[in-house]
Amino acid sequence: MACFLASAFLLVLQTYAVPPDFVQDRYDITLDSVGLDPGLPFNISGDEPSHPSPGTSKRAPHSIIIGVRKGGTRALLEMLDIHPEVAAAATEVHFFDWDENYAKGFEWYRELMPYSYPQQITVEKTPGYFTSALAPERICAMNSSIKLLLILRDPAERVISDYTQVYFNRLENHKPVQAIENLLVRNGALNIRYKAIQRSLYVVHMRNWLRYFPLEQIHIVDGDALIRDPLPELQRVERFLNLPPRIVSSNFYFNQTKGFYCIRSDGRERCLHESKGRPHPAVNSTVLQQLRSYLQEHNRTFFRLVRRTFDWQ
Repeated sequence: MACFLASAFLLVLQTYAVPPDFVQDRYDITLDSVGLDPGLPFNISGDEPSHPSPGTSKRAPHSIIIGVRKGGTRALLEMLDIHPEVAAAATEVHFFDWDENYAKGFEWYRELMPYSYPQQITVEKTPGYFTSALAPERICAMNSSIKLLLILRDPAERVISDYTQVYFNRLENHKPVQAIENLLVRNGALNIRYKAIQRSLYVVHMRNWLRYFPLEQIHIVDGDALIRDPLPELQRVERFLNLPPRIVSSNFYFNQTKGFYCIRSDGRERCLHESKGRPHPAVNSTVLQQLRSYLQEHNRTFFRLVRRTFDWQ
């Protein structure tokens, strides 16, 4: 019923969409799109070819990586893109979470997808979808049977990673920065209105998605496990997407310098952008314990909701 109502009002939503007024939130989300290391071509499409290969076309995504921000969405997309039957969109489209993009209509969205062969599946990723109030309904209106990928990591570590990304980007743009403790704590209490904390309340956002999609259509990737050992997580994604097994252990190698796994495919090697894997700041132990204690009950509720547990502190 929810999807039916969403479809019925699709045109109205597009016609009367207004620009978002949460400028800072949008700025933070935009930072999650980072450039890729140059010089090593991969499946992920960048500039569109002037003459697409015969038999290819642009199609709506068969699967969407919906989040979470700083959960490992870029790593997941690039690792999944090793598969020859996956065509991955190059950029974060923000179609379903930004009103001004949604107002441009479905054909605008489809044109941003890569060219693909009939046997391939198209995958798009925009981490902002998971925490968007409107994205679940809008995606459901497009395709109620779509398969969704959600990569999550320890929510306290995700908060610190979120802060770290914004911190370095503000430094690079010569903007003032604050110590993480000043953002996490206000007037002696945990600042639960801090957006980085709000994004880590997985149960709150998951409940919204489950209003429109059954749990069986949302595959949760363990982001912490993906960092430690990518292959098992990628094999589970292959099975969820009904892809033939093509990703193997030789597609990954551990880079001692960077401290995480990199990708090897078609005789080429590549790592994620240098902005990935940045060292986190040391956080005051009392403040960190406040954060973990607050998130703990939300985590337990989330585990019950999705019927599985994760090794989060």
